[in-house]
Amino acid sequence: MRRDERNMKIYQLVVRDTLRRRRRALFTAMGVAIGVAAVVAVLTVANAGEKRIYSEIDKYGPNMMVTPAINDMDLKLGDLRLGSLAVGNNYIAEDRVPEIRQIADGAIREALGIQDQEDIATIAPKLYVDTTVNGTSIMVAGFDAQQEIAIKSWWDTAKGGYPEQQNEALLGDRASSALGVDVGDRISINGEEVTIVGVLQETGSQDDYQVFAPLGTVQKAFGKEGLISSIDIRALCSACPVESIADSINKSIPGVRAVAVQQIAESEMNLVMKVNRFMLALAAITLVVGVFAVVSTMMSSVHERTKDIGIMKAVGASRGQIVRMFVYEAVAVGLIGGIMGYVAGTLLSYVLGPLIFDGLPMSYAPQYLLPALGLAIAVAIVASVYPAFRASQVRVAESLRAL
Repeated sequence: MRRDERNMKIYQLVVRDTLRRRRRALFTAMGVAIGVAAVVAVLTVANAGEKRIYSEIDKYGPNMMVTPAINDMDLKLGDLRLGSLAVGNNYIAEDRVPEIRQIADGAIREALGIQDQEDIATIAPKLYVDTTVNGTSIMVAGFDAQQEIAIKSWWDTAKGGYPEQQNEALLGDRASSALGVDVGDRISINGEEVTIVGVLQETGSQDDYQVFAPLGTVQKAFGKEGLISSIDIRALCSACPVESIADSINKSIPGVRAVAVQQIAESEMNLVMKVNRFMLALAAITLVVGVFAVVSTMMSSVHERTKDIGIMKAVGASRGQIVRMFVYEAVAVGLIGGIMGYVAGTLLSYVLGPLIFDGLPMSYAPQYLLPALGLAIAVAIVASVYPAFRASQVRVAESLRAL
């Protein structure tokens, strides 16, 4: 008999035996499915949670800030300290912005393999000036409305909208109350007349106390054309190399100091990693328990089939064929268990996700189907090694005593 024919007969024998003992096969598959379901659920929740964290981090605003490089110099007379003196320019030349963009976008393209030559990073320059409006001391911020809105995604207007023209302005919530003005009113910023077109909702930050006007308008009003106070930068993604970008800016552009703001992002992602490790550890324990359950079930199957194995050996079946029979059965059980585990794990993720991450939207992850099947088959095969070895050691005489 040819090898292909022998293998075909083994396949047929496994199929018939599995159908005859379908309840036992189902329980064995469930042992595999429980472990696989735990792993699939953890991976699905972790994947959705990571996306949630990244989207939340994007709401924190800039992940880099560029300010003038000002140093404090100690003033001494002998051993007597007379105080300190700020040395350096309080402003950044506006013509540095294209250089900063070139460095930031270049580093992001290199890190992420992006070929597109359009602007990538969000760069929001600002000019801050203390002044008096309607007899009240207040901070005026010259800004690029489009870039600022892109960085501060939490901004929303309680009234009106955002400035679109050079003679328009936006007020913080507290600034509107302090100045006693509202949407449609006109104010003078150091001689430059602007119309209030919007009032921000309260943010709980210094933005509530400021007047925002187009950068060019504020520069003109205070004679600071071509100057800015600081630059907020938002890289394309939370994983972008902000530290290396900041180092490149500091080395390439004199008179500025770039600082990467990563504390929040790092603490959030460290928390997610710890939760993921804990959940994976629980899934691994569940998987090990599933392996022992499969071993126990298949060992029982060996004892029940002692007579069948002896008869097979009596008619010429080799040890290799006996082992293959159990391996083929394990593959079938693993395939069924993998499908059951993937479905159960996906459904379980819809329960665990919102519990771990409040309000986390879940969706099935098709990329885990093939790994789930592979894991289930591998677990079933590993669990069948010892039972298959024991089955191959069964002697014909032992099987005859079982008759």
